[in-house]
This record gives sequence, C-alpha cells and structure tokens, in this order.
Amino acid sequence: MAGNRIEDDVWLLVNPAAGRGRAAGYAAQAKVEFERLGGRHVLETSAAGEEEPLAASAIEGGCKTLVVVGGDGTVACVANTILTRRSSCGVAVLPSGTGNDFAKTLGVRHHTPEEILQLVARNEVAKIDVGFADGRHFLNSCGFGFDASVLEASNRVRFLRGDAVYIYSALTQLFTYRGIDVSANGTPGVKRGNMLMVIVSNGQFLGGAFKVAPRASVLDGRLDACFFSDAGVIERVKLFAGAMRGTHLEMPAVTSVKVQQLTLTFASKPSMEMDGELRPAGSKSVELKCVPRALTVVVAPGSVR
Repeated sequence: MAGNRIEDDVWLLVNPAAGRGRAAGYAAQAKVEFERLGGRHVLETSAAGEEEPLAASAIEGGCKTLVVVGGDGTVACVANTILTRRSSCGVAVLPSGTGNDFAKTLGVRHHTPEEILQLVARNEVAKIDVGFADGRHFLNSCGFGFDASVLEASNRVRFLRGDAVYIYSALTQLFTYRGIDVSANGTPGVKRGNMLMVIVSNGQFLGGAFKVAPRASVLDGRLDACFFSDAGVIERVKLFAGAMRGTHLEMPAVTSVKVQQLTLTFASKPSMEMDGELRPAGSKSVELKCVPRALTVVVAPGSVR
C-alpha cells in the first residue's frame, strides 16, 4: 500500500443480496469510496454460489487483498476459496449481512466503508486461526442441534432484519425443539446423550445478539467447544438469556472446553450451521479442527484477541 490510496492488487467483491438485500445500498457507497481511493477491480455476484468462482478469478488476476461486501456466509465462502487454493491473499470485510459476527471479531462491525478501506490502505492486518469441518473452512462457528434449527427457522422470517431475526427465531424454537443425540471424542467430561446444541467456535459471537463463546480467541490455536445439555423450559430460557450476555458458561447445563480438534458423532447425519449458512453434514461423524494463523485479515487496531 502507498499512503492512503488503494493499490492495484486490492479487489472489491460485492454480494448485493446479503442481509436480505441490505447490501445493495451499502455496496453502492463502498464502490464510490473504493474508486475514490484508486481501486479499479470490482466483482459482483448475480446469483447464490458465485462468491467462490469470483474469488478464484480475483486470485488468478493477482489480487493480494480481497475486500468483501457481504455477510458472514459470503466472507466464509471467499475465505474457503483462498485457503483451499493455498493463496496468501488477505480478506477485508465491509459488513452488510444479517448477524455480521465475523466483523465484530475484526472490530469493524460499526465502521463505515471509508473507515474500513482506510484500514486496507494502511495495511492494518493480522493472521488469525480458522476452523475446518466436514471438508470446509469456517471463520466464526460451526453449530449443531438448536443452533441449526434456529438458522433454518430464520430463513423463513421475512418481516424482520438484523439481530431481531435470530432472536425471534430462537424464541420460536425454544419451547419445541427436541434436542440432538451426540457423542464427542476429544472432549473430556462430555458424555453421550441428548443435547440442546453443540457449538464449536473460533470467534466469540453468534447470530448477532449472542456471545456464545466469550473466552474464544482467534489467535490461540484452539477452538471453543460448548455443549448445552437438554433442559426443561425454564432452564432453556435461562440459557437463552445467559447466551445473550455471555454468562452461560457457569450454568450446570453447559460444558465448555478448548480443543485443537474433536470428532462429533450423531445418531443420523446432522444439519449444521457454518458461518450463518445451513449445510448437511457428509456423514454421521463430523471431524473439526483448528488451523492456526491460516488467514490474513484486515482489522481495527487492538481489536483481535
């Protein structure tokens, strides 16, 4: 980078459908600022699933920093492409999704496009850990059980935006979800049984409003695996409130351990939430691991821990 100008190896990738269309207006502002700072290369998705081939084309074109306008799912697809191709390309996030959990980790959740692009121009970067599960990399979290059920329900909610989508969807599932049968290899103290959910985190946040892994660090070379035992309605409400505040780890129904890797085995192939996207697992057993310091990201100074 030179001064506060964007160099030619910085590209902008826009997903205008992110955040239920919220990204469209944000993207227009980002493009203006990007071009004002000297940026020339702009890519834009026109359909779901185009993030990965567009990211690949940027890398092949000499991109060294890919600035992504989108939500957690868009950023995760771009990062997976970079890591799968073993590229040294870095990632900057202009958050315009629903939860924007990864942007919180990077300290840019409430930054303007101009402020984030200035961080890019100043080369404010860090190398962070990523997770790997079922053949894909994830940046923030991989969840099973209640977490995945809430995400599925949230995809049907059209009258809310932002954090309210996940809060509303979680409340609608809180009293009816039946739990999931799972065992864990590599996590001492966790017995097989019916659980409300299992969330394996790289970052601290989930669903915008929840601080589900308050002790997580993207620099420690480990993932935070949080096991929520199934419970009655009153206990579920307490867990819900605790997860919003980040105080749930001290509750009897919760076991949290730091792991470099673990294997979860379910009674049948589970659905899983991976960085805000719902995916079917490839088999009844899902292997997860931490890949230390694998990805270069643009950060607000002092934010990454």
